[in-house]
Amino acid sequence: MAYDRYNAICRPLHYGTIMGSRACVKMAAAAWASGFLTAVLHTANTFSIPLCQGNVVDQFFCEVPQILKLSCSNSYLREAGLLVVTACLMFGCFVFIVLSYVQIFSAVLRIPSEQGRHKAFSMCLPHLAVVSLFVSTAFFAYLKPPSISSPALDVALTVLYSVVPPTVNPLIYSMRNKELKDALRKVISWTFFGSGKITFALHN
Repeated sequence: MAYDRYNAICRPLHYGTIMGSRACVKMAAAAWASGFLTAVLHTANTFSIPLCQGNVVDQFFCEVPQILKLSCSNSYLREAGLLVVTACLMFGCFVFIVLSYVQIFSAVLRIPSEQGRHKAFSMCLPHLAVVSLFVSTAFFAYLKPPSISSPALDVALTVLYSVVPPTVNPLIYSMRNKELKDALRKVISWTFFGSGKITFALHN
C-alpha cells in the first residue's frame, strides 16, 4: 500500500505503467508467500518444543510467546531466534514504509492546492496509522521484557495487533467509495427508521 501511494502521488504519470496487474500480482504473491513461510516455520518450531508446564495458554489463540512460557528451560532458544529474525524483517518493512511516506509527504507539501493536500493526506494517513498500530503493538507483545508481562496486558496487545487492523482496514479503504457510503447510509436509515415504522404499523 505504501508503494502504491508513493507511485500515485510522487510519480502519477507513470502510475499506470508501474502498478499494472502483473506488478500487483507479484506483490500480493510475495506477501502471501512470505506470510505462509513464516507461519510454517513458527508452527514447525513450536510443535517440536517440549512443554514442561502444562498445555493451557492465557490467550484466546496459541500465540507463540505464550507457548514459549510453557516450554522447558533451553528448548525455546531456536524459536526465540526465529522470532528475532521475524521482528527484524518486520522492522525492515516498516522502515521501507516510513521512507516511502517521507517522500510522499514531502511531495504532498509541495502541492499548491489546499484541497489537493487534504485529499492526499486523507488517502495516506489511515494506512500509516493502521500499520503503525500493528507494528508497534506486535513488537511490544513479542519483545517486551517478562517483568512487565501480565495476562490482561498480553490479551490487550494481541487484540490490538491481530483483531483491530484487519477489522479497521476494510472500513478505512471502503469508506472513501461514494457508492458504499450511500449504501451504508441507507442500511443505517432503514435499521433505525424503517424498523420503527414497521413496529408502529403493527401496534396500530
